[in-house]
Amino acid sequence: MAGQMASLRDKTVLITGATRGIGEVAAVELARKGAHVVVVGRDAARLEETARRVAEASGRRPGTLLADLSVQSEVRRVASEFRAAYSRLDVLINNAGAFYAERRVTRDGIEMTWALNHLSGFLLTSLLLDMLRASAPARIINVSSEAHRMGRMDFADVERRRGYSAWGAYGQSKLANILFTTELTRRLAGTGVTANALHPGFVATGFGKNNSGLWGWLLGLAQVMAISPEEGAKTTIYLASSPEVEGVSGKYFDKCRAVEPAAAAKDVAAAARLWELSERMVDLASPAPAPRAAAG
Repeated sequence: MAGQMASLRDKTVLITGATRGIGEVAAVELARKGAHVVVVGRDAARLEETARRVAEASGRRPGTLLADLSVQSEVRRVASEFRAAYSRLDVLINNAGAFYAERRVTRDGIEMTWALNHLSGFLLTSLLLDMLRASAPARIINVSSEAHRMGRMDFADVERRRGYSAWGAYGQSKLANILFTTELTRRLAGTGVTANALHPGFVATGFGKNNSGLWGWLLGLAQVMAISPEEGAKTTIYLASSPEVEGVSGKYFDKCRAVEPAAAAKDVAAAARLWELSERMVDLASPAPAPRAAAG
């Protein structure tokens, strides 16, 4: 891996989608570097198993937050529980995401790919921005994908109501991850909080196995050509901990190097438009629900 890794002792790191694959590997490695890691997952049994693995590997038991991040009220609850339990946030890793072969909607009535892959990270980040600013220098890391290169922002129909394409929806959500990073960088200028996006590679994480039928079989078969979760997590870990990227913001990384994203991902007008649309879709004016007792 490029660069020397810094100690994260006394730093707090929040990771979504952390109960398998690159999220779990990142949780382990960042805990080994001394961070107090807080992991978010939607399955209680898997969340507890991840906590056990992180503790065994690092000697540091992570905090755990249980939530289905496709549901906005649960994102709000996670933010409230985190704020109630922790005084600082040094690194936020928006890692949760999935691929849906068929169009599904969340309990909020929003198309699932858009809700989970983009809106959940947008909302959680927005609700925790003041903590990140107060903890500066702090870092926001958005896990995108090279699939963004086939994405197209359809602002008139981001939920693909007029014709669903699985790869179209996924590519659009991954493009949105980078556009969100672009606008976030502009808004955070001078605060000491950085935001970067990354491509982890095609990783053997069970990607797409939530789908049945031919799609599930094809995506499962493709896993034989995938890289390991340990390899796929390297760029996330690098962006979370390397002194080389201190102060670096608004970039897209692959294999621990800044690379040029697609031209559509650098469209600052589209980034601003996406922010405004996302604010309306998550109703940022609504209050967060009261927190439950935090675990961990």
